[in-house]
Amino acid sequence: MEITKQTTMGEMLDYDRGIAYVLMQSGMHCVGCPASQAESLEEAAFVHGIDPDALLAAVNEYFAVKEA
Repeated sequence: MEITKQTTMGEMLDYDRGIAYVLMQSGMHCVGCPASQAESLEEAAFVHGIDPDALLAAVNEYFAVKEA
């Protein structure tokens, strides 16, 4: 699965629950909130005052390390 800024939080977490750790380390503690599941990565980042590009980079780094 390719994760983009338009990927919803629910889609990401359904694909790999390990992403929750990356999101929480970035300041998103709402990963379990039902309302957040339909938000895109970009929308959720803006709500929390987080740079969406940096958050996407952190998610992609998680996958790079996991695949190595």
